[in-house]
Amino acid sequence: MPTIESAPVSRQVSPAELVHRAAELQPLLAANAGRAEADRRIPEENIAALRQAGLLSLGIPRRFGGQEATIRTQIEVAATLSEACGATGWVAQNINGGCTMAGTFGDRAQREIWETDPDALLCGTMAPVKDVVRVDGGWRISGKWAYVSGIYHTQWAYVGFPMVDSQGEQIDLAVGLVPISDGTVEDTWHVTGLRGTGSSTLVLDNAFIPDHRVQRALPCIEGEVATEHTEETLYQSSLGPVQTLVIISAQLGLARSALKLVREAAPKRRITYTSRLQAESAGFQIQLGDAALRIDSAHLHVFRAADEIDTAAARGEKLPYERRALIRAECGWASDLLRGAVETLVNAHGSGTFAESNRLQRIWRDIGIASRHAAMTSQIGYEILGKALLGRDERPMLVL
Repeated sequence: MPTIESAPVSRQVSPAELVHRAAELQPLLAANAGRAEADRRIPEENIAALRQAGLLSLGIPRRFGGQEATIRTQIEVAATLSEACGATGWVAQNINGGCTMAGTFGDRAQREIWETDPDALLCGTMAPVKDVVRVDGGWRISGKWAYVSGIYHTQWAYVGFPMVDSQGEQIDLAVGLVPISDGTVEDTWHVTGLRGTGSSTLVLDNAFIPDHRVQRALPCIEGEVATEHTEETLYQSSLGPVQTLVIISAQLGLARSALKLVREAAPKRRITYTSRLQAESAGFQIQLGDAALRIDSAHLHVFRAADEIDTAAARGEKLPYERRALIRAECGWASDLLRGAVETLVNAHGSGTFAESNRLQRIWRDIGIASRHAAMTSQIGYEILGKALLGRDERPMLVL
């Protein structure tokens, strides 16, 4: 395992240094990628290295020793990790996103998580379940929350659930914080891509979530959060777009890795049934250039969105709905660009892609799964943006 001369997590590290640390871990993550896929979860060696480098504290408030990094920095770190192992980059960003979500809660809830354990990590999902009862001082909830990336490496989870009245009728949506030890983990992650993420199911049976660990979801997503620490600008971010951008981080790194692999192989790889090398073929060159431009375009959209979110938060401004709708659409657009780029690179590289020993086939499978996350559905994003541009007050997505 590589040695990283890391400062204590409580000491602030520059964004450039955090990205550099992620790059230093690439040899370890690449060496363990096959094991992550076979075991269907991230090796603990990877998690330990990420912790040592401070790369799982990006969403934790500085008050508790975390990095409290900007959304742009969180994306750049996850993308860099994903160049070596898409599953590790995906889990790291979901954990950092979970900690960022927890940082929006009130001080009492935050202290409950991090005061006794500054290294506590979070995962979660906003998808709500229906078995909820209002009780004195909080909520009793039961159900199953699927696809919880990072669940094997975290101590807490945020979960979405409907708020109900005394008759059991839904009156709002909520997000609550719960110790994973209050429930059980059901091994349900049997998939063909991103296998190493271990995105299994959290099961809660009549778990109690006190009121101080609950926020109304829609105001929270729009930036009206419970934290009293309003000077901490990260937690004033528009969480709807943030939740969407979390999903695309790994795709950036996977596409970059595919481009590098195909480009470096081309001068030595012959085109079957010809005497030419790939690098000598105009057809190959056109495909390579096309893929490179798609990947570059995706980065421009994602980084512009991240910078807009960070800038608005630093100014204490809320992004208007039309801008949030644009970011939702941009994420689907960028995701389609990245998946298309990898498909083009697979075609250019040839059928050897699908040898089990070829890393490109894992990248192809991983981005195939990642780009089909519900938050990446481009047609929904375009619809949302079109409605917003026309001034139609219809909001079909929770994450806006």
